[in-house]
Amino acid sequence: MYHLNGNDEWNSIHSEDLWVYNKLFLSRVLGYTCGPVGTTVPKPDFYIVRPMVNLLGMGRFARQEWIENRTDEFHPSEFWSEIFEGEHLSVDFRNKKAELIVLGTRSQKEPYYKWNKWEKVNREVSFPDILNSLKGNYEWINCEFIGNKLIEVHFRQNPDFRYGNSVAIPVWDDEKIENMTFVKDSDYLRKGFYIK
Repeated sequence: MYHLNGNDEWNSIHSEDLWVYNKLFLSRVLGYTCGPVGTTVPKPDFYIVRPMVNLLGMGRFARQEWIENRTDEFHPSEFWSEIFEGEHLSVDFRNKKAELIVLGTRSQKEPYYKWNKWEKVNREVSFPDILNSLKGNYEWINCEFIGNKLIEVHFRQNPDFRYGNSVAIPVWDDEKIENMTFVKDSDYLRKGFYIK
């Protein structure tokens, strides 16, 4: 069960587990500094602003914003949160055991959706305790972490490694990479991947 279309993915989730797909609810339950549009931030600073629910994926519409106090000018479907630093890992858990761990790298100057490379790595990553009380029965759960902080959960596998590959380099323009195989895999502004 790799990438489902939005309807299939949404309809496969147990109704009592839908809170997991709301990144604001997930962040609040995890104790992060966050809030919906219309609330004030604890101090002037840079915060991440992004959609509360985004089945389209790829970090679409996520961005850093300097916020002095109020958040009224952002779209009502968005929320703000503290910014985490460190490695960005995408982990596929199968029956609560890590089966695939992938490290993502991107330039800090690029938008959040624009990744340079995803590569399999060896890490020890434990299944998040917060997900032990889910009502649905999910063989695969994909979790995204930044600096060991859980930021997203999907009830599916990472679709970018369904080719048996160990590396996936997104293609945004018409880049050519020698000794790698191109696969067409369009999503948002991405044209595909070079894989190996």
